[in-house]
Amino acid sequence: MPEQRARGWTADDIPSLDGQRALVTGANSGLGLQTALALAAHGADVTLACRDLRRGRDAQDAVAAATGRTPRLELLDLADLRSVRELAERWGAEEPLHLLVANAGLMAVPYGTTTDGFERQLGTNHLGHFALVGRLLPALRQAPFARVVVVSSQAHRFGRVDLDDLQWQRRRYRPWPAYGQSKLANLLFVRELDRRLRAHGDPVLAVAAHPGFASSNLSSSFVAGLPAPLAAAYRWGQSRLEQSDADGALPSLYAATMPDVRGGEYLGPDGFGEQRGAPTRVGRSARAQDDDTAARLWAASERLTGVTFPDLPAAPPR
Repeated sequence: MPEQRARGWTADDIPSLDGQRALVTGANSGLGLQTALALAAHGADVTLACRDLRRGRDAQDAVAAATGRTPRLELLDLADLRSVRELAERWGAEEPLHLLVANAGLMAVPYGTTTDGFERQLGTNHLGHFALVGRLLPALRQAPFARVVVVSSQAHRFGRVDLDDLQWQRRRYRPWPAYGQSKLANLLFVRELDRRLRAHGDPVLAVAAHPGFASSNLSSSFVAGLPAPLAAAYRWGQSRLEQSDADGALPSLYAATMPDVRGGEYLGPDGFGEQRGAPTRVGRSARAQDDDTAARLWAASERLTGVTFPDLPAAPPR
């Protein structure tokens, strides 16, 4: 596919990140790797948090070759809460963390469970990142103007958070609705985290972004499960409609680095249907703005992960 460049803001507009530490989950390929490359190119000390260390080492070499800066590589399996805890323990509460980009995820995969027994899309896309942010919050507070960027999706618009059956134990499992629930959970998490941070005068910013229709390996499991004619049709459409993974990373990069970003904002492409283009502030569904659901999901997430935010108690209603 020919290289496609978003018009407007690009990674060249990222300000200097000298002296800043950044951690990107799922950084071994696709959007995560492009995010790590751009951050390192502008001076950040980047940590690649990857489930597969072999692929992580390949990404480490790619970033070093492209930027002259060798990133740190850390093992992180978001589908295993012990792995999340161990990464946070290795990082430590006193080592500043300026940028945390919660990028890793699964899309429309067949039913399965995480190490801890969670439905694996919710467990990986939401609960693993919820636990990671909670455990790394002390490190984020050690850095001035730190940010958490959570990568969601347009799929949140058909998502519905069923607080009585988050794990799809009572309903017939359907991969796309399960994915939509996990991406809606991402936005509700950012909304509630921002609400609590602001209410308690915390300087850490929580924002969200989505890549539009971008080239990545996220759809590989989904496509592999399709009948051959449907898979071929999907790949044909994908090759003509998608933007590059570098352009897909731009909303996350804008959210992570630009000084005009405010807590709780949501960044995505500015083109038709938010499928491609330069980053801009975008809207979200009514369900993604439901404060009651956000607060109840937060409580359920604390209960399920065992990760609480004791120094960030519930805030008054908006």
